[in-house]
Order: sequence, then C-alpha cells, then structure tokens
Amino acid sequence: MLLRVASVVRNDLKLLKNLLQVTKGFLTILNLPWQRKGSSAAIVKKMKKSRLLLLFLTQFLVMLGFGIIIPNLAYYAQDIGATPTQIAILMSIYSGMQLLFAPLWGRLSDRYGRKPAMLLGLLGNAAALIGFGLAQDYAWLIIARGAAGIASAAVLPSVMAYVADVTTSEERGRGMGLMGAAMGLGFILGPALGGIMGSHDTPFFVAGGLSLVNFLFVLTLLPESLQKVDTHEEGEAHHEWVSPREIFRWTTLKSPFNSLFLVAFFTAFTMSGLETTFPLFIEKGWDYKQREMGWMFMIMGAVVVPIQGVLLGSLINRFGERRIILVGLSLNALGLALLPNAFSFATLTVYITITGIGNQLIRPTNSSWISKETQIGQGTAIGIMDAFLSLGRILGPLLAGWLYEKGTYPYVALAGILVIATLCLYIPLRRIGSENSSRQSAVSSQ
Repeated sequence: MLLRVASVVRNDLKLLKNLLQVTKGFLTILNLPWQRKGSSAAIVKKMKKSRLLLLFLTQFLVMLGFGIIIPNLAYYAQDIGATPTQIAILMSIYSGMQLLFAPLWGRLSDRYGRKPAMLLGLLGNAAALIGFGLAQDYAWLIIARGAAGIASAAVLPSVMAYVADVTTSEERGRGMGLMGAAMGLGFILGPALGGIMGSHDTPFFVAGGLSLVNFLFVLTLLPESLQKVDTHEEGEAHHEWVSPREIFRWTTLKSPFNSLFLVAFFTAFTMSGLETTFPLFIEKGWDYKQREMGWMFMIMGAVVVPIQGVLLGSLINRFGERRIILVGLSLNALGLALLPNAFSFATLTVYITITGIGNQLIRPTNSSWISKETQIGQGTAIGIMDAFLSLGRILGPLLAGWLYEKGTYPYVALAGILVIATLCLYIPLRRIGSENSSRQSAVSSQ
C-alpha cells in the first residue's frame, strides 16, 4: 500500500506539471495583471516575484485536491455501507472540526504568521486524505474525515488573511475574487479528474499527494506576509491568545458584522445540504455516477471562474459588497428551488450552475468586506467567518440527509430557508453599508 501511495505522489508531480500549464492558459484567458509576454524563464521568474500569483496557485492546488474527491466521497462511503444519514454525519464531522479550529488557527496565524499555519494544514490534510483512502470501515472514515477538517481549517483562513495582508482596501475585492477564481478553477479540473479515476479510493490518494506537493511549494516559494510587531506595543491585546469560546463571546457576539457572519452560515448551510444529497439524487433519478457529476461541476466551474477572476472585483467597486451579496443569495435560492424540476443532464447542469454562481459570489465578497473593517486581526476575523461557514456545513448536511432518507428532496426547503434569511438580513446589511459610507465620507472630508 505504501508503494501505491508513493507511486501516486510521483504521478501527482507529473500531473502538477501539466496542470500548471493549464493554469497558465486560464490566466491568459482571464488576462490577470501579472501576465506578460516573454520567455518561459522570464515568466517563471515573474511568477516567483508575485505573491498573489503564488497564492493563486496555492489556493488552486488546495481546491483541486478538494474537487477531486467531491464526486467520490458519498459513493465511497456508500460502498462501505453508509446510509444517507451516516453520509451526512461524515460531512458534518469535517465541518465540526473546522468550526472548533478555524478561529484558533486564525488567531495563531495573526500571532505566528500565515505561512506556518498553511504548512501545518497542508501536511495534516495530506495525511488525513491518505488515511481516508486506506479506511475499510465507517469508524475510520469518521476519524480520517475529522482530521482533515482540523487540518483544512488552518489553510483557508490563512490564505484569505494573506490576501488581506498584501492588498490595499481598494485592491482587496479583486484579490479575494482571484482567490475565488482559484477555487473555481480547482472545481473545474478536480471533479472532472475525480470522475474518471475509476475506483472510489484512488482520488483520495491523489488528493493527498497533491497536498504534499503543495506543502513543498509553499515551503520553498511562498514568503511570509505578516509583518513582525513589537509585542510590547499598544494594540497587542488584539493579538493575545484567547480560546475559541472567548473569540465567539467577546468578538463575534459584539461584532457589528454579525449579519455577514450569518450570511456565511446560511450560504454554507444550504450549499452543504445540496452537496451531501446531490450524488444520491442524480443516481436515483437518472442513474448518474461520479463521471456525470464531475462534468456538471466542471461546466459550473467554467462559468464561475471568469466571473470571479475578471468581473467580481470591478462589480464590488461599482455596486458595493451589499448588493453583490444580495444577488448571490437570490441566485443561490433560485437554483435550489429549480433543482427538483430538472428532467435531463442539461437542466441539472443549468440549475446547479445558477446555485454555484450565487454561492461563489458570496464567499470572496464576504471576506473582502470583513477584512476591510476588522479591528481584531485579519486572520482572526476571517477565521471566525470560516467558523460560521463550518457551523452551516454541520447542520445543513444533517437536515438534508434526514429529509432525503425520509423520501423528501430537501432543495425546496433549503431554498425557503435561504429566502427567509435574506429577508431578515436585508436591513442589517444595509446598515453596515450605510455606516461604511459614512466613515468613508468623514475620512475624505478631513
């Protein structure tokens, strides 16, 4: 088995070389600002000098590994004998660990740096994914999935905080949009690759190998973004150690951005409910498996990536975060409500793409808005937002799995919950936008 894992890692290195060429092609299509003409050596040299490009590739590799296992996780658990409710629990344990550890990792990244948190997360994620592929019973699936949740909680908050470290307030929307594009690019290639791999355990070894490759990439090429500060300076209290419970009590509950954290929660709640039951839904209705699901996610990602990589930053600057978030919530609910009416591969793909566009508009926009306003440290604030995302991913699969096992498709119920949440959050979001405009006007008048 160890020889098999080593072989997979070697194959991942070859795969990475090809994927970087594909990434270069996508960057050309997106016309990103660091793209320039020149020799291959000159391009590589400029890539190494661009922190955002390095971070783009880091995020891409993270989401590529995540995307590879998407079409296979539910089917793999089903092969072992898991019921829909047990599959939902498997999804929820991953997010439960993220809920507990995301604020902790965010605070530690504020104190010790983004790079160490990313390295620990990537190494732990690799071990957990390989362990998942080796598991032979449901209990070991739970253990491996929980370990992956702990490790992944270190990576995404650190990546988003890194973007906030190296961008100005005006550039942040575009920077977050580029990270969203990297996520979308991973979703384009990942599910398609996972769908054609045959056996349901192989994708986990491939994803683990990619995480190891990414670990080496970050270790050797990505510089630290967090500036060293004097620990005796005033304001260090914002970076002192506190427990996750204290973060929720003193930061979240008193935060003026509760509505943004709740947007993250409800978005994750509905999307994770969809992800948990969608493989079972398409298998029951059309006898589709991971191959067809992979193509659906690939098409969805092909639509989402240009929106995030090219348009999102400009849309945020023109219309503001509040309007983008409201549009995203509306599209998300619309796609979910339409899904039970699908009657073919094409309609399934269209409806899930509508939902995907809405969902992927929200995350980078939320991150951008929170990072612009936070006074508690970029990593901490985004870590708390990720904790709310994790809470949604705990409860969403449980509700969706329970409804599905009872013989009811959960998508209309999830859409209704999202519509109610949007109506309730409309005024609080507007209040945040008004306060932000007032502060900007006061600054400009000084």
